[in-house]
Amino acid sequence: MTKLDAKIPEGPLADKWTSHKAKLRLVNPANRKKIDIIVVGTGLAGSSAASTLGELGYNVKVFCYQDSPRRAHSVAAQGGINAAKNYKNDNDSVYRLFYDMIKGGDYRAREANVYRAAEVSNLVIDHYTALGVPFARDYGGYIDNRSFGGVQVSRTFYAKGQTGQQCQIGAYSALSRQISKGTVTMYPRREMMDLVVIDGKARGIVVRNLITGEIERHSAHAVVLATGGYGTIYYLSTLALNSNGSAAWKAFKKGAYFANPSFVQIHPTSIPVLNDHQCKLTLMSESLRNDGRVWVPKQKGDTRKPNDIPEDERDYYLERRYPAFGNLVPRDVASRAAKERCDAGYGVGPTGLSVYLDFKDAINKKGRHVIEDSYGNLFDMYHKITGESPYETPMRIYPAGHYTMGGLWVDYNLMTTVPGLFAIGEANFSDHGANRLGASSLMQTSGDGYFILPYTIADYLADEIKTPKIATNLPQFDEAEKNARERINKFLSINGTETATSFHKRLGKIMWDYCGMVRNEEGLKKALTLIDELQAEFWKNLKVPGTGEELNQELEKAGRVADFMELGKLLVYDALNRKESCGAHFREESQTDTGEAKRNDEQYSYVAAWEFNGDGNEPQLHKEELKFEFVKLQERSYK
Repeated sequence: MTKLDAKIPEGPLADKWTSHKAKLRLVNPANRKKIDIIVVGTGLAGSSAASTLGELGYNVKVFCYQDSPRRAHSVAAQGGINAAKNYKNDNDSVYRLFYDMIKGGDYRAREANVYRAAEVSNLVIDHYTALGVPFARDYGGYIDNRSFGGVQVSRTFYAKGQTGQQCQIGAYSALSRQISKGTVTMYPRREMMDLVVIDGKARGIVVRNLITGEIERHSAHAVVLATGGYGTIYYLSTLALNSNGSAAWKAFKKGAYFANPSFVQIHPTSIPVLNDHQCKLTLMSESLRNDGRVWVPKQKGDTRKPNDIPEDERDYYLERRYPAFGNLVPRDVASRAAKERCDAGYGVGPTGLSVYLDFKDAINKKGRHVIEDSYGNLFDMYHKITGESPYETPMRIYPAGHYTMGGLWVDYNLMTTVPGLFAIGEANFSDHGANRLGASSLMQTSGDGYFILPYTIADYLADEIKTPKIATNLPQFDEAEKNARERINKFLSINGTETATSFHKRLGKIMWDYCGMVRNEEGLKKALTLIDELQAEFWKNLKVPGTGEELNQELEKAGRVADFMELGKLLVYDALNRKESCGAHFREESQTDTGEAKRNDEQYSYVAAWEFNGDGNEPQLHKEELKFEFVKLQERSYK
């Protein structure tokens, strides 16, 4: 097994990024106009990268499958953005943010990457403020912030429960400015079908025009994937229905290693499943746990209305189990605790698969108007979906698939194992380890796009200034287009009886049951068998109506579900390989006496990076050893 070179700079932790930047090569402004860069995805990572690279003078092509870059899934982020500004004077610092992220990720992330993310976090807040993001303000007009799960300070900057939406508007406005100037060309309603690699370097992509069905070729000196995560593999998740992992998967099959795919975050505060017809779940921001108290009845199977249950008959189990952090324990801890209570028979609601999130005490203490100012839009959303007002009765919540800490392996420069192919934001694996702390996603994705990639990609492009524009009539483009067309024709020719959505729903249940919140060796081995059987059935009985020369959403779904079948097996391989519990990866065979995750640092203190080994073959494992020079490995405790 190969040990990967992450290209982590030498020297003190606090100096690594500064000293590294000083050594990175530059591209002369006059030469930047000769360089073409493709950016796939227009969420906060893609929009920030594309607008910044356009501002620098590169020729940028940016692609999204939505009708507008503004519709990227970053708009759904609710809670906020972490930054180490110490506005509350509660002894926060860059180091403390770094430490909280390392600990929250259960010591399965690189120290250098995490510290850099914490270091640029303050720049992210300043930048979004300059772009007009309406962050909450205190009485004196200063930017306000609040606490979030897994920390004991207030460092989360927010715009009510619409932080992602407001940041996306800001990033979109900056992107639009560059589109207007002509440095960025926008290609909406395109889906990446394949990555084109020429002489070992990423040189372009093949896309399908989702309106006309036309297959297009686009070349560049470098390709940046900012395509988000793959949490929709569970079918029911908090993500938008169109969110998928196909672009990253195409890159994986062209030589980009896929790291820690089994590290998938289950978010503790989702509106529970209400019926069998749902196609997604709705997130309720983690910020609600600042003021909401999580509880279940002390009596099993208690069917009384929550307001009829006396205080002494309520079990505030997070406060009981984790007194130091209470309701603000990290997401993986809160999710498993909710599952444990429900599995033990204390769950509430029609299905017994939910717990209460109660705001009565906060409303009585602070006043309804204060709670409304902080969470009003979230309460309205909950009310519209459930018919119940959180001002009058506790919310019901339950864990759901959410964020993926796994993704394409990248080095310190955010480059994959394919030279010239970069991955940023949730598309890479780098900064969160085995569990992401709340409000760190917008921090990382924006930091990657605005303040890291523009420097590191220049170091690579410094060797490309003498490379002429890449022709699109080369054999590698011919092969990529041929493969894309053959795949489309294959979907259309099966002519079975079952839709892609139906197969996706069945795959999601397998993944949730055997590779979800809790895993064990027997279940994971069973999952491999079940996925193989389902995959064989998929290629025999898939039904895709229509043609490939038109808008055909069923065709789009088919491609994404086919990729999910393969990706699902990779998740299971990774979960089987890691015979320990860490963060969101919880193996029943590896837990403490109190039911917490039990790491095995001697054997598994590494990044598991998987290499594609041909269709139908097991992938090959490569290891990047994790070295901890500045923090001490210890059992993660929030008690």
